[in-house]
Amino acid sequence: MDVLGGKWKISIITCLLFGPRRYSEILRDVSGISGKVLSRELKELEINVLIERSVSESAPISVTYSLTEYGESVTPVITVLSGWGQEHRSTIKAKR
Repeated sequence: MDVLGGKWKISIITCLLFGPRRYSEILRDVSGISGKVLSRELKELEINVLIERSVSESAPISVTYSLTEYGESVTPVITVLSGWGQEHRSTIKAKR
């Protein structure tokens, strides 16, 4: 849970399941995250070998993030969590 814990990591991984993304694309696609928090979360995910940061040599320099093979192994976990959330959404909303 330490590797996937927190408010944003699963959202970032889900975004990267659709393919490599640049920083600005992730910032746009993950609703509500600030730039500072995104930078921190990306570094943590990279340290835990779930994502890979690639810097292009072309001008202008471009940085893209993608899931590693290890990161892709989290997909079944995210799928189960998403299914549970959808199944129990009405119960959760009723308690609020």
